[in-house]
Amino acid sequence: MHPASVRGVLLAAAALISAITTPACAEEGVIRVGVTAGPHAEVLEVVRKTAAERGFTIKVVEFTDYVVPNQALAAKDIEANSFQHEPYLKNQIAKTGWKITKVADAIASPMGFYSKTYKSFADLPVGATLAIQNDPTNAARSLQLLHANGIIKLKDPASVTAGVIDIADNPKAYRFIELDAAQLPRLLPDVDAASVNNNYAVQAGLDPVKDSIVKETADSPWVNIIAVREEDRDQPLVAKLVEAYHSEPVKTFLGERFKGAYLPAW
Repeated sequence: MHPASVRGVLLAAAALISAITTPACAEEGVIRVGVTAGPHAEVLEVVRKTAAERGFTIKVVEFTDYVVPNQALAAKDIEANSFQHEPYLKNQIAKTGWKITKVADAIASPMGFYSKTYKSFADLPVGATLAIQNDPTNAARSLQLLHANGIIKLKDPASVTAGVIDIADNPKAYRFIELDAAQLPRLLPDVDAASVNNNYAVQAGLDPVKDSIVKETADSPWVNIIAVREEDRDQPLVAKLVEAYHSEPVKTFLGERFKGAYLPAW
């Protein structure tokens, strides 16, 4: 085969490989937003409809855990995500170096502890088993909640990476087990109490307002955010996404659908 023909075949093959392995870019006037399944997806569906009325398109991309939405954002498979609080994002960035940043607050979801056996923490026996999340920021959040209610004492109550090892005082000798956040609602029958993030609590049929035996206050610092890649923070579609999220239809939906379990943070 003539050298020029060989070169042409190689270039065509390279182009084909690139087309297969490179993620498709978003369409013009379209922004892909990642969320976790459940309440965040429900809220973003309302945002999507609001955006459509305002002349642009949001494609909702659902995930089932807390890791992949940031991986997808860093890999440019999506343009934004809304599922996490800022301490979690900062912890992920510290470990990965991802160039991801917060652009706006989204919703507040006061987290709580739940129990199938006891109606309050005062009823828990000495040596009770408590299940908390196994990721550093959500584990710290659960421990901070216990500290704030005088149930344990932490060496540094402000630490967003505090772990069980950082408990300074545990008067009732509670035993802590750390598990994946998504599994905690299913394990409630097997432990004395468990900390459950609101999205998983709502999915499991728990009422964060009525069923939790202790929960965060409405002014908790653990507010969920909208995040994008640093290079895209000033993109017009990002500003439009935030405006659609911070709209009256979304605020009304939160009040009617979640009745205090999720609150607007703007």
